[in-house]
Amino acid sequence: MAGRDYFWCRCGRSQQQPFCDGSHKGTGLAPLKFHADVSETLYFCGCKHSHSPPLCDGTHNQLQD
Repeated sequence: MAGRDYFWCRCGRSQQQPFCDGSHKGTGLAPLKFHADVSETLYFCGCKHSHSPPLCDGTHNQLQD
């Protein structure tokens, strides 16, 4: 939604993936803030390996099981 801030989980501990729920406290990691300038459909990375975080770039397709 345009004008809204989203906080992408970097630590992987959040129970509300891919968004931060504060579970990172004590890890030394902080969420990445994403500000939506326009209303459009975007896909946030769930694998945490994207080269363009917080957005998915398809890197998950090359990950080994």
